[in-house]
Amino acid sequence: MTNWSEETMDERIVATCGIVCSECDAYKATQSNDREALEGMAAEASKQLGVEMTADDTMCDGCLGSSGRQISYCAVCAIRACGVENLVENCAHCEDYPCEKIEAFAKPGSAHRRTLDAIRAELECSRQEPPQL
Repeated sequence: MTNWSEETMDERIVATCGIVCSECDAYKATQSNDREALEGMAAEASKQLGVEMTADDTMCDGCLGSSGRQISYCAVCAIRACGVENLVENCAHCEDYPCEKIEAFAKPGSAHRRTLDAIRAELECSRQEPPQL
């Protein structure tokens, strides 16, 4: 299991579902204004999803905020909607973790699930530590 330091955890932007936004190609291309990369992602997504997408559709500042550019899927993402409704930073912070929604999306062992499991372990560890005097 990965041992994430507090500094590493703070530097990463983790979406509700465990996707690490700060490592996501769409996020990185948006932040660096790499139009060519965004157009390539739009073409690939259009092929995979069978829906015409533009570079603007793939722009993303991360799904955690209520403003800013978000990849178009954020508008219909059930996991994101659940996190917003339950006021949790990500699924690892939810008392119902792991629920059916996250089980269906982030299978045990997947990168997203490992991220959430590591966060959950850090949260549980910090709850068990005695207060420092």
